[in-house]
Amino acid sequence: MEVEYLLIALIALAACFTQTVSGFGSALVAMPLLSPLLGLQRAAPVMALVAGTLQIFLLIRYHRALNFAAVWRISLGSMLGIPLGIFALSYVPEAVTVSILGVVLVAYAVYSLSHPTMPELRSPAWAWLAGGFAGMLGGAYNTNGPPAVVYGDCRRWSPDEFKSNLQGFFMANNVVIVAGHAIKGNLTLTVWWSYLAALPGLALGIVVGLLLARRINPVLFRKIMLGMLVLLGASLIAKVVIGA
Repeated sequence: MEVEYLLIALIALAACFTQTVSGFGSALVAMPLLSPLLGLQRAAPVMALVAGTLQIFLLIRYHRALNFAAVWRISLGSMLGIPLGIFALSYVPEAVTVSILGVVLVAYAVYSLSHPTMPELRSPAWAWLAGGFAGMLGGAYNTNGPPAVVYGDCRRWSPDEFKSNLQGFFMANNVVIVAGHAIKGNLTLTVWWSYLAALPGLALGIVVGLLLARRINPVLFRKIMLGMLVLLGASLIAKVVIGA
């Protein structure tokens, strides 16, 4: 058990460091590692609690640049999709959800690495669509980031607005996700112990991330992390295929 708690803390450190530096990506880093370690039923609520704690800190830090008008539609759309994701977590076989997570990781990382020129989205309807998809991913396995990141890119948000808006979006989502897990009875004593085990790694990840954020080349760092996400996503897919 001590080894498990140490691994949880190390995963939280890597995930929180990533989001502190880049503004997003904590769940994309943590979930592929926590899911095999804890099982998806336990990993999802643990990561929801860890992510919520991290988001509170980052939202306080970047609140001055938050543009509420830019994110309320995608946030509300995602809240409508979250219950569907939590339902899928309980009733869809874990192999299916793990496979979807692997595909999401690979697709998002390849998209980001290839850096295609995306059309500018002007219609408000796109916010509802991106939000709904993000909510379903967030409710099932805490990976609501990719649709929001793609949407923000297509809306041509500035770098500061991009980071601050994402924190507001993530925070709004996480309140609903944690409430959903509570209603479903997923916040067990084991989950809370795992969350407490993650707190030292979370704190250290924030501190190290803040200290190194201005020293690390963010472009190179992001490419390295995206390359790791491709490998992690591919390994999840391979694990399901081999185990089938």
